[in-house]
Amino acid sequence: MENPQPVFPSPASEYGARARVWNWRRAIAPTGNRGDAIFRAALFFAVLLLLLIVLLMVVKIGLNALPSIQRYGFGFLTSSSWNPARSDFGALPFIYGTIVSSLIALIIAVPLSLGIAIFLVEQAPRRLARPITFLVELLAAIPSVVYGLWGIFVLAPLLRTSVEPALARVFGWLPLFQGPITGIGLLTGGIILAIMITPIISAVVRDVLAAVPTSQREAALALGATKWETTRIVLANAASGIAGAVILGLGRAIGETMAVTMVIGNRPQISASLFAPSYTIASVIANEFTEATDNLYLSALVEIGLILFLVTFIVNGAAKLLVWSVTRGTSGTARAA
Repeated sequence: MENPQPVFPSPASEYGARARVWNWRRAIAPTGNRGDAIFRAALFFAVLLLLLIVLLMVVKIGLNALPSIQRYGFGFLTSSSWNPARSDFGALPFIYGTIVSSLIALIIAVPLSLGIAIFLVEQAPRRLARPITFLVELLAAIPSVVYGLWGIFVLAPLLRTSVEPALARVFGWLPLFQGPITGIGLLTGGIILAIMITPIISAVVRDVLAAVPTSQREAALALGATKWETTRIVLANAASGIAGAVILGLGRAIGETMAVTMVIGNRPQISASLFAPSYTIASVIANEFTEATDNLYLSALVEIGLILFLVTFIVNGAAKLLVWSVTRGTSGTARAA
């Protein structure tokens, strides 16, 4: 029997294997440094872990909400009945309360926030802008329960005795301002949310306006534009970032729990009046989760939480994309200049 001859790899195949290994290493660390490769792999693992956590949260919440989804289907979103004693659940009153209170907050907060940001960036002297900026950021750090207590003991009595009666006298012909006046309801919840999201929107809009290159202001003034016309040009360049700030504020308003729970009235009903008590998605979860002893009742609350989670995730994701796009655009313009 003949001895088999040893088979040696050809130079071409050996070179190809080395090239593949080299390309793989270069993909991990473009500099070819082992420390860079380890650092980049660790960062990739951290990002992957975060995505995995979010995915597991959605899957876990979805599994716990599965009995409610199978029982009620799409009708869960359109039903206005909420009767735990009869196992009759519908999320429409909570969706309505969340949307209306958030819209009230945006209507009040957006003009106020834009005015604050424009004043700090375009009008205020530096010695005045710095302390005001600090106060605005400080308001954003106040816990929500403090806002809720202030709403109960200060805002609600003020609305009950002064603001809501005046609105009823002037605009009482509208369904929005009809009904009993108690100081607790959608209007109070919306105002609390507006106070809470104004510092957030103001801070983000201020940063976006400050990112607009100074050369654009100087060019507008050199062409004979007034200060107001120059500010309009700055606002036009920062439009995407301003939209992102508004969406961030909307995300905070949608997910707020304690402050709204303490002043909105917590009644699962749909009413055209802003004076009437209402309920939000976050409020019903906070109030009734400990009382949910039935599996279907608990599953319905979890499904409401799933709806809130998905809406908040989409809103905040859209805001981050808008802010990132405007930041990238302004930095590119600044480098070109």
